[in-house]
Amino acid sequence: MTKENLISEINELRSLKQNLLNEIHHVIIGQDRVLNDVLIALFSNGHILLEGVPGLAKTLLISSLAKALSLSFSRIQFTPDLMPSDITGSDILITDKVTDHKRFEYIKGPVFANLILADEINRTPPKTQAALLQAMQEYAVTSGNRTWPLEKPFIVMATQNPIEQEGTYPLPEAQLDRFMFYINIDYPSLQEELQIADSTTGTETPEIKPQLTGSQIIALQQAIRSLPVSDHVLKFAVNLVRKSRPNSEDAFPEIKQWVSWGAGPRASQYLILAAKARAALDGRLTPAEEDVKASAINVLQHRILPSFAAQAEGIDSKNIIQRLLEEK
Repeated sequence: MTKENLISEINELRSLKQNLLNEIHHVIIGQDRVLNDVLIALFSNGHILLEGVPGLAKTLLISSLAKALSLSFSRIQFTPDLMPSDITGSDILITDKVTDHKRFEYIKGPVFANLILADEINRTPPKTQAALLQAMQEYAVTSGNRTWPLEKPFIVMATQNPIEQEGTYPLPEAQLDRFMFYINIDYPSLQEELQIADSTTGTETPEIKPQLTGSQIIALQQAIRSLPVSDHVLKFAVNLVRKSRPNSEDAFPEIKQWVSWGAGPRASQYLILAAKARAALDGRLTPAEEDVKASAINVLQHRILPSFAAQAEGIDSKNIIQRLLEEK
């Protein structure tokens, strides 16, 4: 991609970002930080895990985004009795009415869409959670002796509830690592909640107009990957990840005491991708250290496992990340 084309794509992305936000805000009140983070992950081609208490419009946010992007959308409600085949699809025995010939035909499951909402993903057993693993990593689904490619863009946006943990199944570390961002959704401000109560209890039903197509999203994702990154920003991101590992020579004493397992190389990749996307969405052609810092919590909090000593002191992964950023 030439420099002129890259500049044109980034300028287009900046204006498209505002158009997208304007459309989504017809339905979603506030949550600017969350929306911005979701767009960063989307244009980085990364999967997202959203956590928040019930009633914070997690599901509505994702379905509204699908409408604004004119993408095919599937919602999968994760429940304790959900089976892997309920997600990926299965082979069905078909009988030809004319010839009476029987054959197996693969019926695709809801995972065959551009944007997947995995609603309350921690409500289903690990066997079913793992059905998403291949799709999230390889953009394909295997059934029997055949592998079916998934149409791009393909993004999984999962939600989970941090309360009522009885009967839930925490996501395995391997699957958590597949998510680029772990985003916490907080309660709205007073003014936002007043607006929510007013706008959602009337007769008007706001509509969302599509702003982007799948092919445009893929082109913008490629443009973001084409952005150059300076050596000092690259080293900053990699050193930040390496210092989260207690067995690293770069780790300082608190990390050795507070962390059982640190972030792996995928965290470095996602920090750079997030920094590129954040810069591009702001209309900048190269990311800065501030872009890495801005995405550090979303990228690292589910990749750092606090030790028992840290938990005893009330220290969680966010506290550890803040300490890492202070050290830098």
